[in-house]
Amino acid sequence: MLILSRKRSEQIVIGDGIVITVVSVRGGNVRLGIEAPERVTVHRQEVYEAIHGGKSAVKPADPAASAGST
Repeated sequence: MLILSRKRSEQIVIGDGIVITVVSVRGGNVRLGIEAPERVTVHRQEVYEAIHGGKSAVKPADPAASAGST
């Protein structure tokens, strides 16, 4: 998992067409704006799981898998 720090209005670019912008930060809430090509679907995790029968789009990281790697 890549962890980044961003301030309001700063962006993250994924691949050749996905841009995530930090719209606002209030207390414990962060609002994100996501620009993606029409062919890319974007859902909150709970919506994705409801659509796909409880299967998560993201697999949890396996700490043992990265142990000993350089």
